[in-house]
Amino acid sequence: MTYQETLEYMYAQLPMFSRVGAAAIKTDITNTVILCREVGNPQDHLRTVHIAGTNGKGSTSHMLASVFQAAGYKTGLYTSPHLKDFRERIRVNGKMIPEAQVVDFIGRMEPVITRILPSFFEITVAMAFEYFVTEKVDIAIIETGLGGRLDSTNIITPDLSVITNIGMDHMNILGDSIEKIAFEKAGIIKPGVPVVIGLRQPVSDKVFEEKALQEHARLIFASDVRFVADWKLEPHLLQVEATNTHTQTKDIYQLDLPGMYQAQNLVTVLEAIALLKQAGWLLKDEHVRLGLLHVKKNTGLHGRWETIHEHPRVVLDVGHNADGIRAIAAQLEVSSYHHLRIVIGMVRDKDIDSVLSLLPATATYYFAQAQIPRALPASELAEKARLAGLQGQHHANVNEALQAALAHADKDDLILICGSVFFVGEVKAYFP
Repeated sequence: MTYQETLEYMYAQLPMFSRVGAAAIKTDITNTVILCREVGNPQDHLRTVHIAGTNGKGSTSHMLASVFQAAGYKTGLYTSPHLKDFRERIRVNGKMIPEAQVVDFIGRMEPVITRILPSFFEITVAMAFEYFVTEKVDIAIIETGLGGRLDSTNIITPDLSVITNIGMDHMNILGDSIEKIAFEKAGIIKPGVPVVIGLRQPVSDKVFEEKALQEHARLIFASDVRFVADWKLEPHLLQVEATNTHTQTKDIYQLDLPGMYQAQNLVTVLEAIALLKQAGWLLKDEHVRLGLLHVKKNTGLHGRWETIHEHPRVVLDVGHNADGIRAIAAQLEVSSYHHLRIVIGMVRDKDIDSVLSLLPATATYYFAQAQIPRALPASELAEKARLAGLQGQHHANVNEALQAALAHADKDDLILICGSVFFVGEVKAYFP
C-alpha cells in the first residue's frame, strides 16, 4: 500500500475516537498488550515520562520534550490527536515518523489487526513504541489519550508520572464526577514511581493520595512547591515569574506559547524536571530556559493560542471543554482588539451548553463543523448558541466561516478559531 492507502485503511478499519467518539474506546488494554507482544514488547525497552490530565497534558508533554531535546537527549514524543498530519502523533526530536515507517508497520501488523480488531489508538501506540526503540531514543514523553487506567499507553513503567489537572470532560466515558475522573487518571500511578500533580483540587487530592499510598509512590503537588508570582504577555511570548515556596527564590522564564494558561503548565513542568534531575537526568537551567523558549520549533506544537495571520489577527486555540474555554475567556480579557469574531465548531459529546455559557455575548459568531462523523451540525450549534444569547450565522466548514469573518473584519479585529481539535486542524495554513 502507499502511505495514502495505508491511512485510508487505518481510518476505515480502525475505530478512531476523535472521529466517532465513545464507540472507538476499548474497555481494557488487552489489544495493546497483544500488539506490543507481536513487535517484541518495545515498552519494556524505553525510559519514559507518562502524562495524563483533563487539560494541559499536550502542552506539558511538548514542553518536557523540548527541554530534553535542548539538553541533547534523543527524545521521542507521543501525543494525540493530530491537527493536520497523522504523523504528528509520533515524533523523534521533533521530526515526524516517516511515511515509509507507517506503511511498513501497518503492513506487518495487518494479520493481527484482522484477528483482534484493535482501535486506531491501540495500533498507533504500538507503532510509536516500536519506532522509539528502533530509533534508540534516550527518553520518550508519552501523553495518555483518554483517562489513564485503561488507556493504551498505560502498559509502560515510567521514570515519572504527571497528572496536570482534573476537569469535567469525557464524562460519558470516565464518569460523571471529579472523583470518578480522578480515579481513572490516577490509574497511571505505578508502584514506586514518583508522581507530580499539577494543581491541587480538594475533591481529587484525596483520590491521588490514596492511590499513591497504595502504590508506595512519592506524591508531589507542583502548586505546593512553586507559584506564578507574575506574568507578562509579549508579542508571541509569555514571560512568567515563578517563585519557589520553600526557598522564596524567583526565576523568570520565557515561553513561545503565549496562552496565559501555560503559566500553570510551566509550574507542573518545573517540578517534573526537578524530580527527573533527582533521577539522574542532566537537565541544566540553561536547557530548561532554551527548551521552554523554543517549544514550537523543537516539537512542532501548534494550536495553543497561536497567531497565524495579522491585520486582522487570527488566532487558533484547541480549547474545547468548559475549563479550556474558561482559559480562552481569560486570555480574551487581556487581549486588545476592536471587535471579536469567533469561528467555532464542536463535537456532539461535549457539554456544549456549558461551553456556550462561557463565551462572550458581545462577539460575532461564525458556526461551522469539522468534517468528521462526531461533529455537531453547524445549524444545531447555531441554534444552541442563539438560545444562549450568542448571535451569528452558520457555514458549511471552518474555512468558509473564516473567509466570512475575514470579509467583515477590520484590521484591528481579533478572529478566534476554537471548539474542537479537528475543527482547528482543518484551517488552511495560508490566507489571501
